Amino acid sequence: QHFKLVDVFTAAENIVLGLHESIDRRKIAAKVREICDRYGFHIDPNEKVYNMSVSEKQTLEIIKVLYRGAEFLILDEPTAVLTPQETEKLFEVIRNMRADGKSVVIITHKLNEVMAVSDRVAVLRKGYYIGDVMTKDTTPQQLTEMMVGHALSLNIQRDDPQYSETQLIVEHLSVKNSEGVLALKDVSFTARGGEILGTAGISGSGQKELREAMAGLQRAEAGSSVIYRSPEGKQCQLIGMKPNDIQNLGVHMSFVPEDRLGMGLVGSMGMSDNMMLKSYRSGKGLFTERKRPRSLAESIRKELDVITPNLNTPVRKLSGGNVQKVLVGREIALAPNVLMMAYAVRGLDINTSYVIYNLLAEQKKKGVAVIYVGEDLDVLLELCDRILVLCGG
Repeated sequence: QHFKLVDVFTAAENIVLGLHESIDRRKIAAKVREICDRYGFHIDPNEKVYNMSVSEKQTLEIIKVLYRGAEFLILDEPTAVLTPQETEKLFEVIRNMRADGKSVVIITHKLNEVMAVSDRVAVLRKGYYIGDVMTKDTTPQQLTEMMVGHALSLNIQRDDPQYSETQLIVEHLSVKNSEGVLALKDVSFTARGGEILGTAGISGSGQKELREAMAGLQRAEAGSSVIYRSPEGKQCQLIGMKPNDIQNLGVHMSFVPEDRLGMGLVGSMGMSDNMMLKSYRSGKGLFTERKRPRSLAESIRKELDVITPNLNTPVRKLSGGNVQKVLVGREIALAPNVLMMAYAVRGLDINTSYVIYNLLAEQKKKGVAVIYVGEDLDVLLELCDRILVLCGG
């Protein structure tokens, strides 16, 4: 699911890394070109990884195992960071591999991809094997019922937006990433209360820097402006402020990052203590107030069906989907004016994904400005009222 490549090496050097053979660059390049010609890949063996697009890195990972003579490939969420065009290109390659006699297992939560590329589908639910069916004999609805255990409507409820005042005015926002490269270049837009503003773009187009600069987690370049307008009409400039300063101003902003355990939650803490991360400053006296965080954790566990032995079990021991439920539940429970979410349903089953979509729709009805970063264009088109597109910053 995550690339294991050395950025400063060429494609050919990454392919032979770890193999006990002499490095004959011509021989390696010839074999790589033979694999590319056979399956329809397009890659330059001499190109450095840091110059490659996301889809080229994905291609390189597959060539790496084919070079070693693999007859059986397991692809874990291979399309998570690909555009629809790149996804179709990958599927064409997979069909070529199938025609060449390879066995391919694709792990994916996107039913349209299952229907498009597979011959047979095996369904797992809560760790149990439910059964397998021939793709030509099934439908997305039937697969959903096998996955969830009961009938489920695959429609996202989207009411017309009840626009309130503009909550955020972003002008000329430019941000450098951790390598000092300009990742966001002169971006301007508005976010209004009572709407869901989608953010589309392939991974690495500046989505991360955009969210973090607005939340006070990244320093913006000179000339950047992010103005928050409160429901009462007061305006304040958020650029240059830290998250705590923004909170002290009375700006109720919730933030769900893509890195669940690195940024969102503390893995060694249980649900209750992770709830308290947002409220410990409001305790009186020497001791933290634990009753309300525990009550909040219990209500999130029930509402989102979080599977955990108890509220004190370290969240790093939970599955990725359950960790995401804890994080999303906590941020929504804060009753924000602005809610920013990145890849909120990554790793969640279909049933819980639709619970999250409906929670976002409810926030919209309450007049919250929801900024939703997603990777699935079908969901963005169904869920969002407006869509902001980022391309290369």
